[in-house]
Amino acid sequence: MRTSEKPAAGTAAGLSGPASRKLPVPPRERKPALAALAVLLILGGALATTMLVLNSGGRVSAIRVTQQIGAGQRIPLEALEEVKIAGEGVDHVSWSQREQVADSFAAVTILPGTLLTNRMGARTSTELGEGKATVGLALKPGQMPAGIAAGDRIQIIYVPSRTSQGQTRVLAPDALVFAAGGKSGSTGNSGQITVVVDSSAAPEIVGFASTGEIAVAELPGAR
Repeated sequence: MRTSEKPAAGTAAGLSGPASRKLPVPPRERKPALAALAVLLILGGALATTMLVLNSGGRVSAIRVTQQIGAGQRIPLEALEEVKIAGEGVDHVSWSQREQVADSFAAVTILPGTLLTNRMGARTSTELGEGKATVGLALKPGQMPAGIAAGDRIQIIYVPSRTSQGQTRVLAPDALVFAAGGKSGSTGNSGQITVVVDSSAAPEIVGFASTGEIAVAELPGAR
């Protein structure tokens, strides 16, 4: 007696329903806009880094003046400090030249905080050259304005005492304060100043200074 065999349920040959079908896989969606944005961000970051490196490498050491230096005065080394500036398009004197600068004179009055340029210095001083003399003055309160400092421009005035016969007159119309307060570059608080005047006027100024008949007036606009 022959027994008929039925195919096992679930075999590939007998499946014809939903179980025999595979679920469709959606195709991968490409986003070209996002990819382009990522590339741009990478390139932008690289460019910014490059610019920072270039800018940091383009800065140079320059000289800045820290105290007032009058025209004709020697430029003191202690009045110079190093600063970092952009190397292109800025007129400056390199910090490596500070020793040479300290061996020169100010061609103009240089104020504190000024970035030094070549035009501000000179090899020789017109103020301390031939025909000039330095005179020390010891002034009392009321004979000079407060805050007189090296580099200021002043008038030196003869003020006769009550017992003297004479009239008030200007002895030096435009004198340079070479030092004040007993030390070059400091503020004149003690009444001691050294001035640069014409050598022809020096004897008269010294004579009147010895009798206390000298006063000075500051000329701020002449700096």
